[in-house]
Formats: sequence, C-alpha cells, structure tokens
Amino acid sequence: MDTRMNLFTVVPDGYKMMMELERYIAGTSLTKTHKELIKIRASQINGCAFCLDMHTKDARKYGETEQRIYTVSAWRDTPFFTEEEQALLSLTEEVTQISNHVSDSTYNRAVTALGEKYVAEVIMAVVVINGWNRIAITTGMQPK
Repeated sequence: MDTRMNLFTVVPDGYKMMMELERYIAGTSLTKTHKELIKIRASQINGCAFCLDMHTKDARKYGETEQRIYTVSAWRDTPFFTEEEQALLSLTEEVTQISNHVSDSTYNRAVTALGEKYVAEVIMAVVVINGWNRIAITTGMQPK
C-alpha cells in the first residue's frame, strides 16, 4: 500500500493533540513493559504493521524478550506473562474490541490485579494506541 497522505502536515494541530496524549501516557505510572505490551496487543488486533514494527523494536530496547514479543497474541496459552500482565492484556483486548463491550469480570480482574488508578492509565494508553493505529492504517503509513 502506498502512503495516502501525511496527516501530520495536513492537520498539524490534530497531530499536536495526539502527541500531547502520548506525552500524558509517557508520564503515567505504567511501566515501559506494560506500555509496550498494550501497544503491541492493540496493534496486533487492529492489524497495524507500522505500529507493530515500532513497538516491538521499542519493547526490545526496553529489555523485552523475543519469546514474549512473539507470543503476545497467544498470551493465554503461555506461562510467560504475570497475573498483572494477563489482566492488562485482557483489558487491552476488550477495550480495543469495544463493540463487544468490556466484561465485568475483565474489568474487576484488572482492578484487583492492578488497582483503580493503574487501570485508568491502562485504559487511556489503550485509547491512545487505538487512535494511532487508526491514523496509521487509514493513511497507509508503512514501516521503514
């Protein structure tokens, strides 16, 4: 696919606002590992090659193992993810696939494992990466 447009030059104010959201996420208490797991899993679900390329590289840079990166999409079937990470990944999936709604069990599991404030930050991080995925996919952004 060819790049359709550079959204960031067409609507620079919109880009600046997305970057403000990204700066907010960077300043939360979410660990770097958790941020990248959220970004990778949402990008897998959405099929965003640009974001997957970027965030798997970032995850490696922050010390994530190849084994865990390769199995994020199959996290339920591996022993590689902690209880907290499993709760985070489950919530990421349900927020990303919001038309199916977020179940009480997923939400409650996340709050129990992570705490209410951390879950609020997870939700915000999922919303932001889903926004970036939609921008990248719609405008045809390609990995370099």
